[in-house]
Amino acid sequence: MSTKFNFIKTVLSLHDEMISNGFSLVYEGEFSHDIMKMFTSMADQNMEKANEDRAIRRKVFHVMVETLQNMTKHSDEHDPDDRIGNGMFIVGKTDEHWNIITANKIYKERIDELKQSIDEINNMTKEELKALYKKQIREGALSDKGGAGLGLIDIARKTGERLDYQFLPLDDNESYFFLLKVKIRTK
Repeated sequence: MSTKFNFIKTVLSLHDEMISNGFSLVYEGEFSHDIMKMFTSMADQNMEKANEDRAIRRKVFHVMVETLQNMTKHSDEHDPDDRIGNGMFIVGKTDEHWNIITANKIYKERIDELKQSIDEINNMTKEELKALYKKQIREGALSDKGGAGLGLIDIARKTGERLDYQFLPLDDNESYFFLLKVKIRTK
């Protein structure tokens, strides 16, 4: 079998897998402001063509912006001078919800703090999330990466869903792949 045929077969297999899982956008690489704008524009156009409800479109757009900004700011594989992060970004839709999945490298020493923050957010009521959000706006100090801790809180508030996450070890055992999956209900 020729290399060209194997490549085509691989691409078709990947395409079929994406379609069966509802993935409409998969990207891996650098994330800059321009790339973020392109993704949000593409997703908005696709949702408009599919006659997605305007409120759902706004939620998906908001979550996309927040997750992409988090990846750009907080990836441990980024160039802070260029404000470019590295990672993976996936958008997909099932009958009942949109999925936004991000993945980026994170150093081992940052895992406990991030895990604790996400678990705390996941265990809060709607009212507690609102109060925490307001407190962060009033008192939140900027982290060394420039964030005030609002992104994940705001995502949980807007979607009403738990933040699904995993940390997968990379080859050097000092770095991990941080996967975050956010659901936005369509019904």
